Amino acid sequence: MSSDGKTATKGRGAGMLYQRGRVWWIKYYANGRPVYESTGTDKETLARRVLNDRLGRVATGQPILPRLDRVTYREAAAALRDHYSVTGARNLTEAEYRLAHLDRFFAHRRLATIGPADAEQYALVRQRAKASNGTINRELAVLGRMLKLAYEHGKLARLPILRKLEEAAPRQGFFEAPQFEAVRRRLPADLQVAVSVAYTFGWRMQSEVLRLERRQLDLEAGTLRLDPGRTKNGDGRVVVLTAELKARLAEQLARVDALQKRTGRIIPYLFPYLTGKRRLGERRRDFRKAWATACRCAGVAGRLRHDLRRTAVRNMEQAGVPRSVATKLTGHRTEAVYRRYAIVSPADLQAAAVRLDGYNHGDSRRGRLETRSVSM
Repeated sequence: MSSDGKTATKGRGAGMLYQRGRVWWIKYYANGRPVYESTGTDKETLARRVLNDRLGRVATGQPILPRLDRVTYREAAAALRDHYSVTGARNLTEAEYRLAHLDRFFAHRRLATIGPADAEQYALVRQRAKASNGTINRELAVLGRMLKLAYEHGKLARLPILRKLEEAAPRQGFFEAPQFEAVRRRLPADLQVAVSVAYTFGWRMQSEVLRLERRQLDLEAGTLRLDPGRTKNGDGRVVVLTAELKARLAEQLARVDALQKRTGRIIPYLFPYLTGKRRLGERRRDFRKAWATACRCAGVAGRLRHDLRRTAVRNMEQAGVPRSVATKLTGHRTEAVYRRYAIVSPADLQAAAVRLDGYNHGDSRRGRLETRSVSM
């Protein structure tokens, strides 16, 4: 027995077996540096196999794989964050939001012990926290990507099956043109411009429209752009403004210019707070109360600002905008997600019935519907 209480055995080449208590450990050299590793077994023959494997990998220049039962969730989560950062495969802000919930549940787990039962238990905990099944599925998808990445890197022996929950049908909220106009005219002038951008191009209100800066608007070229890395999917976007929207944005720039002169400081934001002492000139964060009040007074209480995004998709479908172009305008990365927003209204269905009736009777009666496809 050695002086430190370890029971050592005869070395084998550049390696050595020794015991700490009942468990066998190995020592070998990789890149000129000693490596100490537990084999996790009290059987010398199995421990020697681990040592021989390590020595063989060192001799042939192969990477030294970690013991799979020792890889932790934290290690896998860190590897996934690095993967997203390097590849840009997912927006980091959105990924961190998903990972925050996963971290709280799986933080102290070994990766190899995570299986279908654990995913179901996680889903149950999130449901008790009032998370929707759709939200839980997005989080489980991140967990699944983490496990797959670990498997690809040789840190997981098998991939567990993570079953998705049944999701509610897509929300069907959208605005007919008179409804939108009724809500818009009840908002302050600067917010009328903000909702017009969302209504026209389907941009997300808080994360995209309200974050716009003046430099992203080019009135001379008639364009408005979102910078790469500032959108949900990380892709940049450039749109050509409609005549109405160009005029409204020019008026908004004039308001911000007037505010700059009044305050004596540069304001980079396209939608700053135009009133108030504490936040005057700062980027507007939200306007939930103003929106709720406008909707209630317009007789459409309960509508969401995200309904403007659904409406924009529906309007593009009716206008015959090719989906390859429409997805670039709205920022939908896949057509499958885009189709979930292609809402068909009762008025559309009535117009379709008129057109079918005219076709079946051999006349030319037509409704106003120009929709190219029905929502999936």
